[in-house]
Amino acid sequence: MIKRTFYFLVFLFNVLPLVAQQSNISSLKIEEIMKGDDFIGHRPSNVFWASDQSTIYFNWNPEKAFSDSLYGYQLANKQIKKIGFMEAEKLPSARMLDHPTKQKSVYAKNGDIFIFDKTTRTSLPITKTKERESNPHFTDNGTKVAYIKENNLYTWDLNTGATEQITDFVESVEKEPKKSTKDEWLYQDQLSLFGVLRERKEKRDQEESILKKLEDEAPLPLVHGKKRVVNLKVGPAGRFVTYVLMETKKNKRTIVPHFVTESGYTEDQTTRTKVGDELPVYEMFVYDRVKRKNYQVSFENLEGLNDIPEFTKDYPDKPYVNDNPVGRVSSPTWHPNGSKAILDVQASNYKNRWIVLLDAETGTITQLDRQHDEAWIGGPGITGWFSGGKLGWMPDGKHIWYMSEKTGYSHIYMMDMNGGGKKALTQGEFEIYDPFISKDKKRWYFTANKNHPGDRQFYTMNLKGGKFRQLTSMEGKNEVTLSPDEKYMAILYSYSNKPTELYLQNNPLKSNKVQPIRITESNTQEFDSYQWKDPEIITFPASDGAQVHARLYTPEASVKNNAAVIFVHGAGYLQNAHKWWSSYHREYMFHNLLVDNGYTVLDIDYRGSAGYGRDWRTGIYRHMGGKDLSDQVDGAKYLMQKYGVDADKIGIYGGSYGGFITLMGMFNAPDIFSAGAAIRSVGDWAAYNHTYTAHILNTPVQDSLAYKRSSPIYFAEGLKGKLLILHGMVDDNVHFQDMVRLSQRLIELGKEDWEMAVYPVERHGFVEPSSWTDEYKRIFKLFQETLVK
Repeated sequence: MIKRTFYFLVFLFNVLPLVAQQSNISSLKIEEIMKGDDFIGHRPSNVFWASDQSTIYFNWNPEKAFSDSLYGYQLANKQIKKIGFMEAEKLPSARMLDHPTKQKSVYAKNGDIFIFDKTTRTSLPITKTKERESNPHFTDNGTKVAYIKENNLYTWDLNTGATEQITDFVESVEKEPKKSTKDEWLYQDQLSLFGVLRERKEKRDQEESILKKLEDEAPLPLVHGKKRVVNLKVGPAGRFVTYVLMETKKNKRTIVPHFVTESGYTEDQTTRTKVGDELPVYEMFVYDRVKRKNYQVSFENLEGLNDIPEFTKDYPDKPYVNDNPVGRVSSPTWHPNGSKAILDVQASNYKNRWIVLLDAETGTITQLDRQHDEAWIGGPGITGWFSGGKLGWMPDGKHIWYMSEKTGYSHIYMMDMNGGGKKALTQGEFEIYDPFISKDKKRWYFTANKNHPGDRQFYTMNLKGGKFRQLTSMEGKNEVTLSPDEKYMAILYSYSNKPTELYLQNNPLKSNKVQPIRITESNTQEFDSYQWKDPEIITFPASDGAQVHARLYTPEASVKNNAAVIFVHGAGYLQNAHKWWSSYHREYMFHNLLVDNGYTVLDIDYRGSAGYGRDWRTGIYRHMGGKDLSDQVDGAKYLMQKYGVDADKIGIYGGSYGGFITLMGMFNAPDIFSAGAAIRSVGDWAAYNHTYTAHILNTPVQDSLAYKRSSPIYFAEGLKGKLLILHGMVDDNVHFQDMVRLSQRLIELGKEDWEMAVYPVERHGFVEPSSWTDEYKRIFKLFQETLVK
């Protein structure tokens, strides 16, 4: 092994020599499978229906063009037609908001606002401007359309066509300076002495009085200073406008240099900040257009707003300071009468979610529900890393619905508008995804993994709860888009070894003929020429007694080499041990190649993965590289015990979070993993972004213990096996700096059995097939040389 005494930049490019497909006995070639969709076939996506449900529209690229195009499947003649650019431009947006009468809809497209007449099926442009208009919604009891333009709200009258500006946001309002006592005396003395001055003042006062009456009909100036206006919305009655002022703090950002550029010069890219940011301050306001009053909404009385988190007990001498406890405040979900609205309020430390009722006339709130988690609030429909949860009004106008992990799994709940009568509409050890109420307001539709954590089906249920009725039947993943009249289901369906295709099926509630019909044929001949393996979905026992779900690929006895590779999916909160086509399709195909070459492959939904409820989701709280790593170790031991894998022939690899776990495995479980390939890996969580990391580890200043036990850079001395690091140099998500720092740490520790391959033009998600190919040839070579003895 070459001693690492070179200058650092020379070392960075001291990458592994390659050999062509060393010892590969599979018919699969890395160069081919790393072409991605060009090898597999481009998949249909972004499905929406024509308003008259005559056509299913979707994006597709069967011709291997530069990018996807819009296609339409016509139900009448069962033909697929490519939609031309100009024709596609004339189609309504897939995201339309209905008028209260359901006879019209409004939508935004290409920066303009349109109203769509469902009877004539024609669109009328409300705006046609160079400026960008957005966020259209009906107001004034359906007589007007409101939209945002240049940070202000405007309305368009459906009857008269008149446009009116209804908000006027200004940075400041100039006030006439107040006279000193001396100057005021002199002013009054002048008026008393000279009649002509008095007459001129009276005339001026009359003019100003008239101007004041005109000003009173104009929007009240709303001062926002340097703060950003967000979540701007007018209620359905048109009286109340709500908005949030967001004061963004200045946090230092990271520079990512680009070395391979068109200019020939090194060019710097300014990217994200690091965890521990000074967070934005959110303030919500209500503007009463009738009373011309503007008032701030107070959240000071929310239960638990200033509670001190449990983790602080580990720091008895360190005071917990949180001067900004309120995090994100959602846009209101208005009651139809326009005087009340539901708000979703998030805590800045991510440990509370409050659902509150806003009384717009008084600007006061009533807490309806508090969801608290000492780890962090999350789960399907509850909150995302960057977004709020799903909730709404029940059709009776007296109850609201929302989602909660109260039982440990994400389910639909209902309560009255006073916060009483709380009821779980769904329950069980499974999760609900994307619920919505039917057009006739009599039932729910939603997706759930009720049958198996790795199987997602589409269901319906009575509005007030009860027995589920399963509407789809194909095992795997069913992403359903209902037709406008809910008679048909367009289904994006896939299975473990069958990539996504578009299907059409009658809704079983409306018809007895429910056999799904396949619409698209997307696979290439090259892809279909190989018999793709259907991995077995298994569970194995973890050391703490938990049952861990995993995908298992086993080789034929004739080629079995008693070696194994464990794949670690990325994102942390993501699911991959499931029965549908993986978003890691290149890795799936690579696993087929490994199995052909005699390897056993295990793909684990470790602690922190999605699909298994709250306890699994938060199993990594304050210790990433804890149970999520021990699940990989337990999986390796399971392979040794049950599948005859040799103890010294186990490798591990993964990207992003998977790369992080690979590093932790190579450093903290060196007697288990003989080789590891860490792709686009986090080496130090203190260098990652705030929104993701602070959910799980709090902040480095508040919880330094969590960061030190979770970051690979602190454990690099444990390396024994063969480590391959691979990273894009212009990665603006997990910065290349992370691996530069780790490499310096390994150099100083005198570690020799490791290498780094760098990719000068790649960001976090690689795009060039040549980069993918180079990367996976190196990974295959690593396993062949290290594990096959």
